[in-house]
Amino acid sequence: MSWRELIQQLVNALSLGSIYALLALGLSVVYGVMGILNFAFGELVTITGYTMYFASRGNASFLVMALLGIAVATMSSVGMDLVAFRPLRRASFLTLLFTSFAVSQIIQNFFRQVVSPRPKGVPVPDLFNEAVQIGSISIGVLPLITAVVGFTSLLLLTLFMRRSRSGLSMRAAAQDFQTARLMGIRANRVTSLAFAISGLLAGIAGVFWIARLTSVSPSMGFTPILQAFIASVIGGLGNLTGAVVGGFFLGFLEVFLQATLPSGLLPFAEALTLVAIVAILYVRPQGLLGQPSEAI
Repeated sequence: MSWRELIQQLVNALSLGSIYALLALGLSVVYGVMGILNFAFGELVTITGYTMYFASRGNASFLVMALLGIAVATMSSVGMDLVAFRPLRRASFLTLLFTSFAVSQIIQNFFRQVVSPRPKGVPVPDLFNEAVQIGSISIGVLPLITAVVGFTSLLLLTLFMRRSRSGLSMRAAAQDFQTARLMGIRANRVTSLAFAISGLLAGIAGVFWIARLTSVSPSMGFTPILQAFIASVIGGLGNLTGAVVGGFFLGFLEVFLQATLPSGLLPFAEALTLVAIVAILYVRPQGLLGQPSEAI
């Protein structure tokens, strides 16, 4: 691999890794605060996609489509908490887990019955198919924008978590939810904020996920939630910093396996990715950054 190809693949890895990091962080925010593995999280990406699809039918620009998709995903995430999870706050982990699966199936079947079981196209700007020429290096516009927006989103969230009162409340709740409540932190406010941030991150990641696929389908949320879960486990489940590290690690691993494997082994790239992850977890079962109680 030449140095030009290396730089191109590096940008691709940063782009994919930023999407995975946003997804993993969105999943880990709720798990860190409430101990819920929300497997309906992937459906927030689906909701983002269908919002963009319906907005496109009204001839909305891609920016408007994206902003609407993010807004609806954020509100839908808060709605999940209010309708499905808050009434079961004192229920067991398994009850909450099956509840998240039920919510996922309800959303999938809603789109399957109301819209269509077939994929629907989502138009993206022609600019996304172009490349930026820097000397002799050609970098795709979509991966470049994805990486920049992803890094900016992660930076702003980090500043929010470290500098704002609400962010500090969430970090305290992630460390010890019961003690945080005894210290005067309102449980409902913190959980709603956690679900709102989770939905916001899912919406941002969903916009770029849809931009890559240029279509949306009822069951498309499976892959995002799977990748988010894998990245979270790599970094340390419930560890917010670990979720980001795990997301970028997974993105780099996938891109560089695709770029370096011989053509005969390319069909096994996903399997080799999982083998590498299993090897990491065999050495460090708690994930790369240790205990899940750590936070950004």
